[in-house]
Amino acid sequence: MIITFLLILVVILLIITNIRIVPQSRAYVIERLGGYLTTWQVGLKFKIPFVDRISRKVSLKEQVIDFPPQPVITRDNVTMQIDTVIYFQITDPKLYTYGVERPLNAIENLTATTLRNIIGDLELDATLTSRDIINTKMRAILDEATDPWGIKINRVELKNIMPPAAIQDAMEKQMKAEREKRESIIIAEGHKRSAILVAEGEKAAAILRAEASKESSVRVAEGEAKALIELTTAKAEALTLLTNANPSDKVLSLKAMETFEKVADGKATKIIIPSELQGVANLATAFTAVSNSTPDVKTITKTVKK
Repeated sequence: MIITFLLILVVILLIITNIRIVPQSRAYVIERLGGYLTTWQVGLKFKIPFVDRISRKVSLKEQVIDFPPQPVITRDNVTMQIDTVIYFQITDPKLYTYGVERPLNAIENLTATTLRNIIGDLELDATLTSRDIINTKMRAILDEATDPWGIKINRVELKNIMPPAAIQDAMEKQMKAEREKRESIIIAEGHKRSAILVAEGEKAAAILRAEASKESSVRVAEGEAKALIELTTAKAEALTLLTNANPSDKVLSLKAMETFEKVADGKATKIIIPSELQGVANLATAFTAVSNSTPDVKTITKTVKK
């Protein structure tokens, strides 16, 4: 009874210990008597004790490997350090298990040799500005080479490109010179724009001043013309009133003497009086008024024209 119980207990233990649950995104490679049997996917599995064994547990998730910097030489003989990042995924656990020994080490060596071949065909400037081209070429080459290993290369990225220190110093000086050049151009453009704006402002101010002066001259001329018209109109109206009043000869003579008074204006040295005014009764009085209004008069000559 005890032996039977022990045998049953051993069988139960063997069954329990050989039950496996395969989780999501995992695959188990199973061998039977040393040879490949099958690949377990997600679910509850059972293997035969002492006959079947799990050869490898494989993750089906996308994995990332960051390889250390690799020395490479460009076509123009510049040695630099470049480190790469590989994104890959295992698509066939069987090929991954039996295709190559130490697959990750194989991918690292394949990446280094591929990178050297690609960079060797490029110059330094092209290497620094052609990351996308290099990434695409490397991904295509690595994906084709790792296909027999059950590995798919999804992406390849150049993480860092590190030229020698002397090259870095030269590049920094070049970049500094370019920045100073752009700064000088921007400052010159600013000065140019400022000068243009100042000139345009002075031009606009000069135009406004000229227009103001023109408008002022026009207004003054219009005022003088209007005053002259009003003066002429007043004189014409005065003459009309005088004509309508039918003045006597004495009145006309008096108006003539007033005219002579205005002509003299304190500056005339000689006054010529027509003969028609000699018979006026108030000539002496008018003459005295003219003499008093023009103190600078020295000589008065009367010329009688017959």
